[in-house]
Amino acid sequence: MHFVVTALDKDGALEVRKANRDAHLAFLADNAAQVKIGGPLLDGDAMIGSLLIVEADSKEAVKTMLANDPYAKADLFQDVSIRPWKWAVDNQ
Repeated sequence: MHFVVTALDKDGALEVRKANRDAHLAFLADNAAQVKIGGPLLDGDAMIGSLLIVEADSKEAVKTMLANDPYAKADLFQDVSIRPWKWAVDNQ
């Protein structure tokens, strides 16, 4: 099953995001079997959050994986949403 994860940064947390970005990207690479696609949410050119499409058996499995993300450990996010998602179109 697939899940869409949207995570919005706390206000004024750009430096926290930048300081943990390399570790976050390494975490995503280490979890590439589960993380199918991802990238920052933007406001203009500024990164303000993250979007991931994750494949997992359950929402709890996604929560467990994300708890180890360096962004989560740095307390970057003000809000995280995890919703089931059905992959219907792939134009790649």
